[in-house]
Amino acid sequence: MDRIESLYAAAEHAGILLDAIWSPGNGDPPITVKVDFQSPDEAVLDGLALSADYAIRCPVKRLPDLVAGEILTINSQTYRVREIRTLGDGSEKRATLTRL
Repeated sequence: MDRIESLYAAAEHAGILLDAIWSPGNGDPPITVKVDFQSPDEAVLDGLALSADYAIRCPVKRLPDLVAGEILTINSQTYRVREIRTLGDGSEKRATLTRL
């Protein structure tokens, strides 16, 4: 298990991550994964900054085939994926979302 996977496993164990239900655009059945979810004006980095967009972060391995335009459901709210960026060494991704 790499460092990013270990970090997310610890966050999941601590109850910090939320369930995201991904509905793949290719018609495959929905998949539920744990993600770090950020919403506008939410304090991030232990209160040192504010998030400007809806976004998720997760290890690439959890949502390897996620693409822009697909749908995620988090806390019973639906979001469309706007943009996906790979972070750091490529083992983590950040997807910005639009609330529907």
